[in-house]
Amino acid sequence: MAFNLKNKKTLLNTIFILVCLTILLVLLKAPKETTARLPLDESHLSFQQGMSKKEAEKSCSTCHFPEGVSPLPEEHPPKYRCLFCHKRQL
Repeated sequence: MAFNLKNKKTLLNTIFILVCLTILLVLLKAPKETTARLPLDESHLSFQQGMSKKEAEKSCSTCHFPEGVSPLPEEHPPKYRCLFCHKRQL
């Protein structure tokens, strides 16, 4: 069976729609966000307002180091991308 131009366009459009639907279904089935947001407390307030993510992440290690006030668990992912997972609340 030879494909003419109309059949080829129909096939390509069908494939495109199926790919889009697959992507949509995968996104809809994705799990809800479970990572804790950046706390709205006095020690984190300066990170919530006006500071860039890069600036804020430089200061996280002042409290979140092994002997710090609130050390990170050993299995915690990379310790230099805090605000990638822990979103701001404001």
